[in-house]
Amino acid sequence: MGKEIKIDPVTRLEGHAKIAIFLDSKGNVEDAYFQIVELRGFEEFCKGRPVEEMPRIVTRLCGVCPWAHHIASSKAADGVYGVEPPPTGKKLREMGYLAHFLESHLEHIYALGPAPDFIVGPDADPAKRNIFGVIEKVGLDVGKKVIQNRAYAVKIEDMLGGKSTHPVYSIPGGVSHPLTEEDRKEILKMGESLVEFCEFTLDVVDKFILQNPRYLELILSKDVYYHETNYIGLVDDQNKVNFYEGVFRVVNPDGKEILKFKPEEYLDHIAEHVEPWTYLKFPYLKDIGWKGFVDGCDSGVMRSAPLGRLNASEGFTTPRAQAAYEKFFDFLGGKPAHYTLTFHWARAIECLYAAERIVELCNDPEITDKKVRTMPDEKTYKGEGIGGIEAPRGSLIHHYRADENGLITELNLIVATAFNYAAMNMSVKKAAQALIKNGKADQGILNMVEMAFRNYDPCLSCATHSLPGTMPIKIEIFDGKGRLVDVIKRG
Repeated sequence: MGKEIKIDPVTRLEGHAKIAIFLDSKGNVEDAYFQIVELRGFEEFCKGRPVEEMPRIVTRLCGVCPWAHHIASSKAADGVYGVEPPPTGKKLREMGYLAHFLESHLEHIYALGPAPDFIVGPDADPAKRNIFGVIEKVGLDVGKKVIQNRAYAVKIEDMLGGKSTHPVYSIPGGVSHPLTEEDRKEILKMGESLVEFCEFTLDVVDKFILQNPRYLELILSKDVYYHETNYIGLVDDQNKVNFYEGVFRVVNPDGKEILKFKPEEYLDHIAEHVEPWTYLKFPYLKDIGWKGFVDGCDSGVMRSAPLGRLNASEGFTTPRAQAAYEKFFDFLGGKPAHYTLTFHWARAIECLYAAERIVELCNDPEITDKKVRTMPDEKTYKGEGIGGIEAPRGSLIHHYRADENGLITELNLIVATAFNYAAMNMSVKKAAQALIKNGKADQGILNMVEMAFRNYDPCLSCATHSLPGTMPIKIEIFDGKGRLVDVIKRG
């Protein structure tokens, strides 16, 4: 057995995973797997629970993205009860959810993904590749600005949701309480600060990443972080990005629209492939079929999340985000963009949209209307509902069936991280093949292999569930005869 190497700090993702890299007889990478070793449980133990409890239960899927499941679940519950929330109820749901997008995306940008890897450096001392290392590089004033504005997003979640991490706000037919004028003014002030901070974040991406020749070469290289896949995202009737409602639009690697469907129609178009070496399933396009971990128009593999949404849409409804969207594709040579490391840039653009949209909603005359819920009754009860939204990490679907007593009999969750899981495996393999030669891999190279999946901001407790909920990762390297030659562990 090979030697054991401990790398600190703990890797920057949520959940349990390991990477197995297999080398040929010359010490080069023959294959690699991003293996998820947790076991899903929510689809079983939620059976028998009342439908109205589901929006509160599913927030426990994960402490990183509880609002995504909260909102998707309440939309599925709307369908079960056959109710349509009033306009203000929808807008308040969206406002709380936009605050969650900001909290989640800003955490990834500054603490988990591009800031530690690019501002500190992909081959820097692992002890420095964290938020403290980032603050050391950019200065304490910038660090305070990051903390303050992320705290604004959390406060908006608290004010609307009752709790930011496990909200109790969105319920079948709407939300639990209206917005007061006093709270509206406070949220508006925080939203305006967030707009300016998100513009600042785009400047950080430009200054520290895009203007660095070494990083730009890496981003635009087709040899390490690049895949030509299909893309999926939720859009409105003008094909603009919408996190809360709309239809799923799919474009192929050439950017051509090949599919558009309502969330309620997902079973006609999405299937899930199973592999024996992982607990996480692989969604794929039914019309194309599962062709394996391959690129191209003949592959059923999709990519979702920020880059997927930008590629699958025609832009944003808010002016500053739209300008950033246009700059993004002009810089990258047009649509679609296949450069995997640009997920981070796209994520920063989505932050700007979320902040602008919060300000828009605060200025909407309907936002303080007292009618925020349509009460369900037995006359409208349907017994089945599907909620489809965009989570920070990709498209998310909740599907519930219930009996005549309103108790769950069947549920299916296609979690956002799953939509990118096939691409994560493809990305890890391609990066490993490009970077590991003759069996040589120092900690900087191994971190760059991890960067291949970190682009997608995976949330593995959302996708597969087990205790105790800590965050180790294990990388195994095998020689050409299948013998284990090295183990790298974190956590």
